[in-house]
Amino acid sequence: MKVNDVVTYEVEGPIAVITAHSPPVNALSSAVRQGIAGAVQTALGDGSVGAMVLICEGRTFFAGADITEFGKPPVEPTLRNLQLIVENATKPVIAAIHGTALGGGLELALVAHYRIAVPSAKCGLPEVNLGLLPGAGGTQRLPRIVGIEKALDLTTSGAPVGARAAKEMGLVDELAQGDLRADAIAFARRVLEEKRPLLKVRDRTEKLDEARGKPEIFADFRKANARKFRGFKAPEHIIRCVEATLEKSFDEGMVYERELFNELQSDSQSAAQRHVFFAERQAAKIDGIPADTPVLPIAKVGVIGAGTMGGGIAMNFANVGIPVTIVEAKQEALDRGIGIIRSNYEATAKKGRMKAKDVDTRMGLLTGSVAMEDLADCDLIIEAVFENLDVKREVFGKLDAIAKPGAILATNTSYLDIDDIAGATKRPESVCGLHFFSPANVMKLLEVVRTKDTKPDIVVTAMKLAKTIGKIGVLVGNGFGFVGNRILAARNAQADRLVLEGATPWAVDRVLYDFGFAMGHFQMRDLVGLDVGWNRDATSSANVREILNEMGRHGQKTKGGYYDYDDNRKQTPSPIAMQVIEEFAAKQGIERREVSDAEIHDRILFAMVNEGARILDEGIAARASDIDIVWVTGYGWPKYRGGPMFWADLQGLPTVLEKLKTLEATHGEAFTPSPLIERLVAQGKGFRDA
Repeated sequence: MKVNDVVTYEVEGPIAVITAHSPPVNALSSAVRQGIAGAVQTALGDGSVGAMVLICEGRTFFAGADITEFGKPPVEPTLRNLQLIVENATKPVIAAIHGTALGGGLELALVAHYRIAVPSAKCGLPEVNLGLLPGAGGTQRLPRIVGIEKALDLTTSGAPVGARAAKEMGLVDELAQGDLRADAIAFARRVLEEKRPLLKVRDRTEKLDEARGKPEIFADFRKANARKFRGFKAPEHIIRCVEATLEKSFDEGMVYERELFNELQSDSQSAAQRHVFFAERQAAKIDGIPADTPVLPIAKVGVIGAGTMGGGIAMNFANVGIPVTIVEAKQEALDRGIGIIRSNYEATAKKGRMKAKDVDTRMGLLTGSVAMEDLADCDLIIEAVFENLDVKREVFGKLDAIAKPGAILATNTSYLDIDDIAGATKRPESVCGLHFFSPANVMKLLEVVRTKDTKPDIVVTAMKLAKTIGKIGVLVGNGFGFVGNRILAARNAQADRLVLEGATPWAVDRVLYDFGFAMGHFQMRDLVGLDVGWNRDATSSANVREILNEMGRHGQKTKGGYYDYDDNRKQTPSPIAMQVIEEFAAKQGIERREVSDAEIHDRILFAMVNEGARILDEGIAARASDIDIVWVTGYGWPKYRGGPMFWADLQGLPTVLEKLKTLEATHGEAFTPSPLIERLVAQGKGFRDA
């Protein structure tokens, strides 16, 4: 029987099977909730039915709430009211789980009286990733079934747990051995035959009793995760809700959970994290290219350069089973690079993150060579050599004569003009940028750079490939620094100017850290290495960074840069660096003064926003949200602030414009407002409308 368009009701013997089918992920929309509620009521009124199985068709169990309904008037039954219908049913309800039971989906399963899952299923409460907490009893029921400590881990990390582990911790009662539907019906029959009780998770206390009188559980958990949770509101709210399971009754805990959920839902952090969630998915969409554009096969990859970037890039492809040929100019450099790759894999294996045999498997996919001709059969060749236009043009000129027809020729350049690089070939339409971030085997962001000539099928293939190797691909246009590094250059300029005018590097770093960045601007420079991109032969004491490099102060690796470092890399402000800054400022005729934290904040952040607006106006980025994803994913912009363009919208573009004009009057044309900002303010719009 069809209950509605997304829920069906069937009876097999004494078992009613309630099936939801609402592609793609069976989100708990109003139609799904209404259908389930109606089916349960039907089963309760059917004297031939003794128990119910709640199951889903398609690729997954309920994978969460329908987030498109957030902020809209509630439609009955709400998820909480549906839970009451299921939980208070006078006949057993068995949740049959496959795929993923996430968020509201798991919270619905937790009000069923029993749970069965296929071994490949996963269960989780990922609301924390949207700046929220599980708002339908997840913080109150989960601790009662798995215990306080496991509940804290699952709810504050948002990480899913596999079905076997879920069974071990008591979250799942049975594992299906064959067909889930048949096994769930058989399980429901056993529940009836054995006259098992209607178990309500809300009434269970044994797991809570184990934690009573142990406040150190929460204190230790907060301390262990202080760095990870810094700046985020949702984890602390979740911890408080879990604490409430020991201090309040279940009903009181549910009221408290709803209060804290509402507080988070109306906060800018959740809005920012939801923005990032949707923006990441939007970034994968390519405007202006037909959906049926073919994806080119990538069966073998070539990488030119076995240094830090080249080695990391090669690992991405070996990790997903794609053979890679790595080419270096000299055997010594090649051996060193491949040796570092092996060391990286072995270190991962020692940490238990991969099996020892996988090290050999992945290394077996790597072939080293000192002959560029060995790249002739590659479908994709990525150049990762020294950041010098002449060098790269020379490499691409050679590749043009070697690479097979149809091969994609990509450069990993961070700043250089890819149209110029492509001009060294007779096939500029086959050239694109694949800008990986260091360390390339770890960082999620991949800027896919389309030149004026890049063919659509190469763009589509590159974006698809990003997903294949576990990256978040963002399509950008060709121009100095593309999106990420161009905005970084604007930040660099202000940070450097601020320290000359009177701020200290550690003051600049503190302001950025307090804003939410994992580390400050000058700390990051020291970590990466001040000598990256510095040419010893061409240095001329032109700025503070060059002078520090000339002194042998390259950052952490030499125990000195803007900071001094001890043997454990613990940093302290460097009087040497401060002296260099003061002397250079004097030579430039800059009179140092007191610089407030507010000035540091405004000059750096509004300069970044203004540059982002120019990038958007020039079409280098297709969407403001793409700029946000680049900076959240690749540069450490705090996720709970949504990215520079989202943050600017949050301030209000009229406020941004006013700030820029004030800064322009004092600090010059670097703050001349982007024409886009002027237009949007005049139109009463924000970057989200651009």
